[in-house]
Amino acid sequence: MDKIKGTGVALVTPFLADGTIDFDGLSNLVNHVINGGLDYLVVLGTTGETATLNTEEKDHVLAHVKSVNNGRLPIVIGIGGNNTAGVVDEFERVELAGVDAILSASPYYNKPTQEGIYQHYKVLSEHSPLPLILYNVPGRTASNMTADTTLRLAHDFENIVAMKEASGDLNQVMEIAKGKPADFLLISGEDALNFPTITCGGAGVISVLANSQPKLTSDIVNASLKAENDKARNLHFKSLDFTNLLFTEGNPAGVKAALKLQGICGEEVRMPLLKASDKLFDELKLELKSLV
Repeated sequence: MDKIKGTGVALVTPFLADGTIDFDGLSNLVNHVINGGLDYLVVLGTTGETATLNTEEKDHVLAHVKSVNNGRLPIVIGIGGNNTAGVVDEFERVELAGVDAILSASPYYNKPTQEGIYQHYKVLSEHSPLPLILYNVPGRTASNMTADTTLRLAHDFENIVAMKEASGDLNQVMEIAKGKPADFLLISGEDALNFPTITCGGAGVISVLANSQPKLTSDIVNASLKAENDKARNLHFKSLDFTNLLFTEGNPAGVKAALKLQGICGEEVRMPLLKASDKLFDELKLELKSLV
């Protein structure tokens, strides 16, 4: 799965002021991140506000990204949920031609046991037409997938090829790195931890920051992968204040404000999310100047 090594971007879904999808903004964004040197695109993830998109909108977003990308980069699609059978149905419904892998978040809200999480992914593995990337994000799911569960899945199913780890727990990151199969990819899901995660054995990142700063994110990842630690650390610290600002009022409100400041797309989000405050907007404006 060399296609998902390096820097992936969790694409936002731009909206117009009337709440409809801004396909021109989405085109601008896809070209912006590709020109910034990224390695692959992730569409319809959490950062894409997929929870607020209806089925038709999801299909249109995927088709549009495929069209604008035009085969330039690999594409990963987010298909997850807390209804195992429903996720399997989505595997069968979605037009997956031109897609290289599926990113599937651990079930949210239900708070399954570790065995329940394992059995959920076992069913997905048995039905998935594409390689599967696990996604552990307990801040959103209210349920942490432990390192033991991740490693059990990594060893038991050949088509479960990677983990996007966003627990924020570096000890858990290291446990996965220590025990994983050699060809199983550990992917950072926390921009503030990209450098240490890769240093511990990670293969790259699926990034929010990369929407706004694709070249800087890619430079951090590439230097980290090459063990150019002084360079990687300096670039990581250069990005850190801006990265932290992106999440102070929730994701993707912060990064959409940054994208508006950069003239790439608008800042509109769908309720129950709200646009970034004037205070955050001004802080992001100052930090963007420091990144030039």
